[in-house]
Amino acid sequence: MPAQKSASKPVVGIIMGSRSDWPTLQKAAEILGELGIAYETRIVSAHRTPDRLYDYAKSAKSRGLKAIIAGAGALPIFRV
Repeated sequence: MPAQKSASKPVVGIIMGSRSDWPTLQKAAEILGELGIAYETRIVSAHRTPDRLYDYAKSAKSRGLKAIIAGAGALPIFRV
């Protein structure tokens, strides 16, 4: 799982509950990459690391993120 696809400042965050969610969310990353949209990926489980999730969400706008794609468990919250 790449930490960030491009050298540009990310405008989209892709977050997941665990590394096992990456195969589903990888599709979103591939499309963003094809479109030349900078993104970052993070594991921020609402259950196991709620403080990390809170900090991620709280800082997203100030770090320049315009959208967040989130998925966890067997079914993604957002499917591309």
